Amino acid sequence: MAVLGRQAILRLIDSGAITITPFIPEHVGPASVDLTLACSFRVFRKVHEIVDVNEHTDYRSFTDKVDIARGDHILIMPGETILGITEERLRLGPGLCGWLEGRSRFARLGLMVHISAPFMGPGIDSQQVLEMSNFGPAPLAVHPGTAICQFIFQSLDGEENYQGRFAGQNQSSF
Repeated sequence: MAVLGRQAILRLIDSGAITITPFIPEHVGPASVDLTLACSFRVFRKVHEIVDVNEHTDYRSFTDKVDIARGDHILIMPGETILGITEERLRLGPGLCGWLEGRSRFARLGLMVHISAPFMGPGIDSQQVLEMSNFGPAPLAVHPGTAICQFIFQSLDGEENYQGRFAGQNQSSF
């Protein structure tokens, strides 16, 4: 299982094995593709009850959806976590999987872009939800359209497809 380089990524996009919508060729790096932040967020409400962590707990029960305009920003306070979603919809064909990771330029400010579950299985076809947390000392303003994270593609030994709970997620179901 190998991490795919720029030429392999572009070849698989040309063949249709990888689909990124919208696709910005300049976002393809030497071994990843940058993904941008959409205008929709989910902000956690102040909850005064215990949140039971189990298979049936739905994050939407404890968050409010907030849409902001392009050119505007949302603040993430120190110690706060919000959810964002990528502008791009990513589809992987069988035999491909990958990892969603933050970018070091933002991590150095204390921004964790994807704090858990970075693995994306084969056959995904969705916009990617981002668990963004501010571990720094100052409030951080994040802006829609920012190339906020990167997707690292990997070949898979097999032809499996992900069929889990979040298959097909997008801004309207987020």
